[in-house]
Amino acid sequence: MNVLFFEYYTILIFLAISSMLAVIIFAFSFFLTPQKADQEKVSAYECGFNPFDDARATFDVRFYLVAILFLIFDLEISFLFPWSVVLSTLPKFGFWSMIAFLVVLTVGFVYEWCKGALEWE
Repeated sequence: MNVLFFEYYTILIFLAISSMLAVIIFAFSFFLTPQKADQEKVSAYECGFNPFDDARATFDVRFYLVAILFLIFDLEISFLFPWSVVLSTLPKFGFWSMIAFLVVLTVGFVYEWCKGALEWE
């Protein structure tokens, strides 16, 4: 049991020090800054102007299409870079599974293009 404790002792010290540091920084920021709640500070913030409509209003489908477009390019880059680094050592299955993934992303991109998400009015 003592061997396990000594193996994780440095991690325990690190967690204790970082927790104490976080509490100290939070306490300093709370007690050293002025805590005056004025009308501007407690008001609801929505893009720099007062809210004028219900928050549950429907959005235009183009917002969702832009989100899908972001996910397509974000996923593509986050998977393509590590794949390209180890491409020479991958077996055929690794190569063709990534090609299938790229085909799915390309189909999503073509769908976005056909829906007109790349053209904002």
